Amino acid sequence: MISAMKRMLLIIKILLMSISVQAEKTLDIYWVDVEGGAATLMVTPAGQSILIDTGNPGTRDAGRIHEVATKQAGLKKIDFLITTHFHGDHFGGAAPLSQLMPIGYVYDNGIPVRNPDRNRQDPAFILKVRPYKNMKVEGRKVVKPGDSLPLKQETGVEKVNFTFVVAARQFIDPPANVKKNPLAGSVPPMKEDLSDNANSVASLITLGGFRFLDCGDLTWNMEAKLVEPVNRVGTVDVYQVNHHGLASSNNPVLIKSVAPTVSVMNNGHRKGCSPSAFAALTSTKSIQAMYQVHKNLREDGDKNNTADEFIANLGEPRDCEALALKLSVKADGKSYTLFNPRNKHQRTFKTRKH
Repeated sequence: MISAMKRMLLIIKILLMSISVQAEKTLDIYWVDVEGGAATLMVTPAGQSILIDTGNPGTRDAGRIHEVATKQAGLKKIDFLITTHFHGDHFGGAAPLSQLMPIGYVYDNGIPVRNPDRNRQDPAFILKVRPYKNMKVEGRKVVKPGDSLPLKQETGVEKVNFTFVVAARQFIDPPANVKKNPLAGSVPPMKEDLSDNANSVASLITLGGFRFLDCGDLTWNMEAKLVEPVNRVGTVDVYQVNHHGLASSNNPVLIKSVAPTVSVMNNGHRKGCSPSAFAALTSTKSIQAMYQVHKNLREDGDKNNTADEFIANLGEPRDCEALALKLSVKADGKSYTLFNPRNKHQRTFKTRKH
C-alpha cells in the first residue's frame, strides 16, 4: 500500500508535468480562408500577433480573420500588420478589421498617391485606398529590406525573428562569402511585370532553426533576383506559395533554391493552383507535403491539386466552411506540425539543418 508521503509526491509530480505541458509555448501560423486573397496570421510564443495581408474589401474577410484571431488564437489585438502590396485582395480587409479589433503598427511600401499598377489606369484607386489610409492604428512604417519587427522573446523558447527581405523591388544584402547559386540562369525571365505584385514585401520568419518564407504576390523576375546570382535567403522549411499559385509567380529557380519541406497555398476555388506553379512544386524534390486552403475546382483540377487529405476546403463556395490551416512550431524550433481542421489531419515534420 502506497504511503501518504509517496502519494503526495506522486501528485506533485503529476501537477508539475501538467504545468510544464501547459506552459509550452509555440509559434502558431494560420492561413485564413479569404477566398483567393491573402491573410496569414502568426502568434509568437510571447503572445504577439503578426498579420500579413487582410484579404478583400468588405466585411466577409475581415470577419473571418477576426474569428480566427479571437476564437482560435485567443487574440484581442493585431500587434503588427504587414501589407505586402496594394491590390484589393491583400489590403482591402484592413479597414473593416480595424473596426472589429485594435491594430498596432502597420508596415507597407508607403501608401501610393496613384494606382501603383503601371499597366492600367484606375482613377478611383485613391478612393479605394482611403479607408486603409484613414484607419486608426498606433503607427505606420515604410518597409526597408533588412529591417525586422521588434518582437518580444519568451523565456525557455528559441529566439523568434521576423525580417523583411524584399520591399519595392529592393532586396536584402546576401550573407557574407555566399557562393553563386548553381541554379542561377537555369530559368528564362518573363516580360517585365508592371503591376504592384512585383513590388510585394517578402518576409522571412524564424524560430530557432525553423524558417518560413512569405513573399506575398512577388512575381517571376523578382523571385529570381531574390536567389540569383546568389541565394539571399538560403533554404526554408515552409514556403507560402506566392501569388495564390498563379502562373506569373512561382519561378522554379526560387522554389528549388529555397528547397522547402512543406508548401502552403492560400488559393481560391478557381483561383491559383495554375499548371505551371503546380509543376514547379511537384518537381521540387525537397517538398514532402503540399497543402492548399481550397481544392482547385476548375476543369484541370484532376491534375493540379494536392491530395484531399492536405486541403482545408473541398466544396463549392456556397458550401464553404472557410476553414483555416494551422501550423505550430515547437519551442525548441526542431519540429513543426500542420493541422487540417476539416479531417483532423495532423502531420509533424522535423526542422532541417540550413
